[in-house]
Amino acid sequence: MENEILLEGEHFEPLGKGVKIIVNKEYRFSTDTVLLANFSKPRKNDIACELGSGCGPITLIWARDNVPKLVSAVEIQEKACDLFRRSIKANGFEEKIQVINRDLRELKGVLSFGSYNLVVSNPPYKLMGTGVLNPAESDLIARHEYGCSLEDITEAAKNLLQFGGRFCICQRPERLTDVLQAMRNSDLEPKRLRFVQQREGKEPKLFLAEGRRGGKKGFMQVMPTLFIEDETGDFSQEMKDIYGCYKDGRNSL
Repeated sequence: MENEILLEGEHFEPLGKGVKIIVNKEYRFSTDTVLLANFSKPRKNDIACELGSGCGPITLIWARDNVPKLVSAVEIQEKACDLFRRSIKANGFEEKIQVINRDLRELKGVLSFGSYNLVVSNPPYKLMGTGVLNPAESDLIARHEYGCSLEDITEAAKNLLQFGGRFCICQRPERLTDVLQAMRNSDLEPKRLRFVQQREGKEPKLFLAEGRRGGKKGFMQVMPTLFIEDETGDFSQEMKDIYGCYKDGRNSL
């Protein structure tokens, strides 16, 4: 059965509890994806949307834990959607997850605006014109704001969320001001912020943020720093708890 689903160059990556995801050299995921899936934690009856889902790791991690009720996963790259759909079939999640091969700026009339409890996005980290541009379109879209801007993402989230709904995102610390400003401009008031460090004494390499649609200004919880490694160089206890049944081993941001 597995050989019938997999194409050349693809393999299954285990996500725990028998759930698996199809990845290849072009479409894969890293620690920040797992952290965002944990940080966003949907409730059981939530209706959620993932913007820029790639091959689907965040949504599949949610489904592994039997949350939320339904996920709409939006992804512009057709190849990534194909991998994701085959992963959904391999895990029997057809009734729980729908994949929309669409530009997130063109969701009017495709998804129901104002009906989602949660929207999440792991966006490109770099502005166009910064860093080295990868000629592979999949890497270019994943790493640079080539297909959409940060503001496009927050506006899409605003349109999809019901009042009080949550928007969760991860980004590099150098983009913190950009993210918080874009969220507030889109009426997604920042409410939670958490920095992630490889180990104590190192600079943060990532942050996780949550905003509320229509939330009141004036309070944002800055959570304790999440450390990837402990003083011995092994996964910290919190990272072991987050990874849980996914897998043992080390990873870096």
